[in-house]
Amino acid sequence: MATRFLILSDTHATDYHPPEQHADVALHCGDLTQESKIDEFRATIELLKAINAPLKLIIAGNHDFTLDVPMFRQKVAEIPGPADAELVKKIYGDYGEAKRLFDEARDHGIMLLDEGLYTFDLANGASLTIYASPFTPSEGDWGFQYSPKEGHSFDFKDGVDIVMTHGPPHGVMDRPYSSSRVGCPDLFKSVFRTRPKLHCFGHIHEEWGARLVTWRENDT
Repeated sequence: MATRFLILSDTHATDYHPPEQHADVALHCGDLTQESKIDEFRATIELLKAINAPLKLIIAGNHDFTLDVPMFRQKVAEIPGPADAELVKKIYGDYGEAKRLFDEARDHGIMLLDEGLYTFDLANGASLTIYASPFTPSEGDWGFQYSPKEGHSFDFKDGVDIVMTHGPPHGVMDRPYSSSRVGCPDLFKSVFRTRPKLHCFGHIHEEWGARLVTWRENDT
């Protein structure tokens, strides 16, 4: 079944105007906000509502740290001196509030996906199996991050149609300007093993675009 996708990422709550063309599914690969402020999430939801697609699947990125509640709590605890709880709540929302905004937007076809495997029956009659993960390798203190030394398990099996992650696999569109490659080897291994029809991701602004990949059967 022919299915049209609109893929976007790293909009960072900017004044982005989506294309008017119809898509069967819109995929947003994270960094919905710049500073994870609650008003930025509201602006992003309005953007998603404007997209001409019946289903809009989204994941968080490292900038969206308030969706990673343990990290949100840690960052609040690290504020020097007594934190002004009311000011934090006004700017960033309460714990779990950003997630609730997306839950309330489900009537508009908007679904915020946690890490995991999902299957959807699309309006055009197709069935879609997608693996989603917001996690990226870093030693920083943003959201949904793991130590590059420890790695991360991207647990998806053969038969997945689309892999949607915030960050790239190692060696594929993963080189920022003046930097070495920053993609995840564990993610590359999982994608190589399962070979989905499409892998969409963002995170590295300099590497926007698309790449058609032909797997070599003797690769290991």
